[in-house]
Amino acid sequence: MKIRKLKKDEFPKALNQIPQPPEQLFIKGELPPQEAIFLTVVGSRRFTSYGQDVCNKVLGGLKGQPIVIVSGLAIGMDTLAHKKALEIGLKTIAFPGSGLDNKVLHPSSNNKLADDIVRYGGCLISEFDPEMPAGPWTFPKRNRLMAGLSKAVLVIEAGERSGTLITARLATEYNRDVLVVPGSIFSSNSKGTNWLLKQGATPITSSEDLLEALGFNIQQSLEFIKEEEIKKCSAQEKEILELLNNPVSRDELVRILKIPVSEVNSILSIMEIKGLIKESLGLLRRII
Repeated sequence: MKIRKLKKDEFPKALNQIPQPPEQLFIKGELPPQEAIFLTVVGSRRFTSYGQDVCNKVLGGLKGQPIVIVSGLAIGMDTLAHKKALEIGLKTIAFPGSGLDNKVLHPSSNNKLADDIVRYGGCLISEFDPEMPAGPWTFPKRNRLMAGLSKAVLVIEAGERSGTLITARLATEYNRDVLVVPGSIFSSNSKGTNWLLKQGATPITSSEDLLEALGFNIQQSLEFIKEEEIKKCSAQEKEILELLNNPVSRDELVRILKIPVSEVNSILSIMEIKGLIKESLGLLRRII
């Protein structure tokens, strides 16, 4: 897709409200609707397995919500956030620390990810001329756009002198919410995040925490997700969910459905993988 220079009246409104608004913006892809809720996700470039698990779990719970994930395309937590957004069907916006031309796009190892972001309805944005390479000064400069565009900044792992802290500080200056995942007191990757918590950042320990911090009604959000998941079920899966309004044994289910045991077992296995049902103490129960 071609790189296009946005007209002034096309700039996201939130970026016109920050102290140093951009004078120019280049885009590759399409801006998501401005009524969506934009969430910037940042963190360590050298994330731990804990950070990766947190990103997958906390962002995974945003599936189906009108949320756009914003990050910087960098190696590390940025990459994880963009990929998780794509995996769960959310649009995502990347602010690379370079121009948008493929010859200079930073990091070059994320060129395919950048293409996927655009392909699935998101975009790349930069205030730098398309062929400008990344430099030490370009990353702090683009961080203000990431902080300014979003309703909140979520920090997942950050060292004591992490560039992530710059984005968090700017978010505070712009009256954006700073949300932080607590980390281990033994991990150097948590020194920055735990410091932010001491300064008054909002702790996030689950998807529900995050949705609530973004202003969602949790019960309504869970009901919405439940309805969306049921819509995707096959006719047989929906029938089984109805039958499991009260827990039943596998043998009893086979008897009611009157279809071969092997077919029932196959359907149940798929439903368990999807997280629709679970079996415990010899009884099948619906989860959603």
